[in-house]
Order: sequence, then structure tokens, then C-alpha cells
Amino acid sequence: MQNFYEATVDRPARPRLQDRHGASVCIVGGGLAGLSTALGLVERGVRDVVVLDAERVGFGASGRNGGFVFGGYSLDCADLLKTLGPERARELYTLTTDAVDLMRARIQRYGIACDATDAGVILANWFDEPRRLDAQRRLMQASFGVEWEPVSAADLAAKLKTARYHGGLLEHNAFHFHPLKYVLGVAAAAAAGGATLFEQSPVVAVRRAGAGFEVDTANGTVEARHVVFAGGGYARNVYRPVERAVLPIATYVMTTEPLGAKLNDAIDCQSAVYDTRFAFDYYRPLPDTRILWGGRISILEREPDAIARLLRRDLLKVYPQLRGVKIDHAWGGLMSYARHKMPQIGQNADGVWYAVGFGGHGMAPTTVSGELLAAAIAGERPVPDAFARFGLTRAYGRLGLAAAQLTYSAMQARDALASLSKC
Repeated sequence: MQNFYEATVDRPARPRLQDRHGASVCIVGGGLAGLSTALGLVERGVRDVVVLDAERVGFGASGRNGGFVFGGYSLDCADLLKTLGPERARELYTLTTDAVDLMRARIQRYGIACDATDAGVILANWFDEPRRLDAQRRLMQASFGVEWEPVSAADLAAKLKTARYHGGLLEHNAFHFHPLKYVLGVAAAAAAGGATLFEQSPVVAVRRAGAGFEVDTANGTVEARHVVFAGGGYARNVYRPVERAVLPIATYVMTTEPLGAKLNDAIDCQSAVYDTRFAFDYYRPLPDTRILWGGRISILEREPDAIARLLRRDLLKVYPQLRGVKIDHAWGGLMSYARHKMPQIGQNADGVWYAVGFGGHGMAPTTVSGELLAAAIAGERPVPDAFARFGLTRAYGRLGLAAAQLTYSAMQARDALASLSKC
């Protein structure tokens, strides 16, 4: 089975890096973090930018995810508040809601046809405990100035035809889209503004050279004043100080066949949905009446047939009326996770800029990173000090992966026990 997103885009041919090139900025990684940095630089008049990707633009998490665009980070907002205090937590959160607005603006400005659906995102309560939603709503309103609209159990049942949920919250300032189409649109906008993009050009070394850097691939070298490392979960043996600070974690997604009128038997709204469990499902209706369904994290990269079996089981737990529906596409991908669950955005002591660790909540934060790094490199303003609290904390490789899997399994068990206790 092919990745649905890859099956539904037309890609321009982009060259491999050959010979030597000079640039003001060389960006390693053609995902949304790297491309947002490139476009942010172009928009600020810095057009001498080279982007290198080992595969193709949007190959990694940026072109494989659920397509949710909303505020926040992988770190829970309550934990962000506890870690930073009210002023700095709100500052960082507001960066993400500003990024949501910027993404909308770029879709319009550059004419990016990415199936954007501006119908908000619903947080559906898996547990019959209204206090969970009440606490979340009060926190967002009081600490972050965000109003999430309550959805009663009856109103939610009219939209989502399942007995699994007990009301929800609707985040209006959110949308969903085809992420790979958006990434390719950002790439096209950056290239049109003067940036040069090379694909199939894996970086093998980044080294200091005088006042700048040299970035080597198998067939060429870029000499640059600045280097940005935005390799995500797929970068290996390129720049160790950043790579050792993130864990490559797999997650899974599938799409059904087009359901036609049958879609409304399960989902009778255009909003995207996720639930209140730690190990939550996330899903959304697509314009062609498919359901895109995602969930689970693992240290294992599974084959598509295995992914389809796992996620079909999750789908039918919520919507048993869809039994017999065909799964057309199933795929996995690697996200980069930091131990502290926050993106790592800044500049290392050797001068290399970095933007990694976006976890499963990356569309807005990768856009944040692009704006922050572009502004810093262009001399407009420094990266906010609050990000220094979430630095390049070592993730301990295989030990870290094992710990992440154990944590996830333990939280799954906790969710299951909480569900049983309310039956």
C-alpha cells in the first residue's frame, strides 16, 4: 500500500547537488522546519539559500502526518505552564497560534492548493468524566487566552456517531489539510523567491571552514555562512550534537476507501478529531469522503499490511458500523521526539542552528521554528530565551527508545483501566 499523500501529488523534478556551491545559508532537511526557514529567509530578503534533502522534499514526518494544524506543542499545556511559568508559557504557546494564522496566510498568498478544511478540531472525551474537559477549558482560557467551545455529549453524538465519547471541546482556530501538498507549496514558494533546493543529496559531513561551514554530500559541497540542521527523525550520522538529543519514534496512519454517503453514518461534520487518552486516536474526513485515521506510537517501523490491521481494529472500536470498509492506504513514519517533549530550536555552541524534536504535534511548531530561525539569521531578533529551557538533552539512543516504548505501553494500560473503571 502506498502513502495516500504521495499517491495524490505531482512532484517537480529537483536536481542532486553536484560540485561546489556558495550560499549565505545551507539548510539540511527538506521538511516543513527546513522549508519554513527557507521561505522565512526569502521573505526577509535573504535569497542566497540552499536546501538539501537526502530523499525528496516532504519525505519524512512533514509529508506523512495526520494533517492537523492547531496551537500547542507535544508537551501538554499544563506541563508547559508548570515548567516555564505563566508569562513565558503563554509567549511560547502564542507563537504556535500565530503560526496557524501564518500558514493560512501563506496558503492564500502563494495559492497553495492543499485541501484546507477550516472546520476546527474536536477534542473528544473518551472518559465519562466532565471534569477532564472542564479543567482543560479553564486552563486554556485563563493561562493562554484561548476559548475552546464546549460540545455537549448529545451534540457530539449528532456529529460523531459513536457511543465512545462523552462530550468534547471544539478548537475553532484550527484546520486540517493535505500536509504534503502544503509542504510542496512552501517549497515552490521558497524556490520562486530565490532559494535553491536539491533532492537525493544526503549530507555526510558538516564542518567549520573559516568564518562559515562546509556541508558535504557524496557529489558536492555547499560553502555557507550559516548552517541550519532540520533533519528530523530520519537524519543519521550527519550532526551528532543534535541527533543524539532526539529519538526516532514511529507512528501510523491509514485511509479508507471513499465512503460516499456512508461517511455520514459515522462522521457527520468536517472537523478533525482526537480524544483525551494518552494513547489517542486522531482522524478526519477527507474531501473525497475517505476517513484518514492515525494513532499509536512505537519504536517499530511496521509494514503497511500490519499497520492497516492495527488501525482498522482501532477504527472499529469507535465506529463498528464501518465493519467491512476497505483500507486503501496504510503507512508509517518517523517523528523526532525529545525527552522533554518540546521542540529544540536554537544555535549550538559551534554556530550550527537547529530545529528538531517536534514529535506528533509538528505542523504549527515547525512553522514557528522557521520564523524564529529566519528572523535570528537575518538579524531581526533572537530566538526567545524560553526555548533554552528545552535544549539538546541527550536521549540515550536505544535505552531511550526502550524507555519511550515502556512509557507508552504503561499509559495505554492506564487508559484501559480508567475506561473499565467507568463502565
